[in-house]
Amino acid sequence: MLAYTGHSHFISQDELDTIHNYYEKRVVEAIFEASERAREGDRNFVADVACVALNRLPPRYIRHDVDMTFFMSPQELEEMNDKVARAVNDAITYVTDREDPLEPPVPEQKPTAAGKATTKAKPATKAKSSGKGKSKSRKET
Repeated sequence: MLAYTGHSHFISQDELDTIHNYYEKRVVEAIFEASERAREGDRNFVADVACVALNRLPPRYIRHDVDMTFFMSPQELEEMNDKVARAVNDAITYVTDREDPLEPPVPEQKPTAAGKATTKAKPATKAKSSGKGKSKSRKET
């Protein structure tokens, strides 16, 4: 393990900070490409989708992104991009399907001309219903 305390003088914290999962940046980029909600600034949604998508992809730890592109064929890179797109699309569906449709809208902070933030309610997002365990209420006569 790189961060083993007994050998910490062999590797600095700066060197450890350069290590990252190659898919992290690619997943976040794909979320913004695929989701209007992400582009509108819903940070919680982006984080939830990123976590789900990254958990569906194998970790690929690297120090420099150029290392991946240099040592892989164009076909391998295309396969990785396809995996990211599938994982992100599945994650978006997974997250939106599990949102509570009865949850109150999250207030959105908008700065005013005076520099103070005002609260504007965002409309609640409707989750897709699987139809399981839900019954339609009948109209009473």
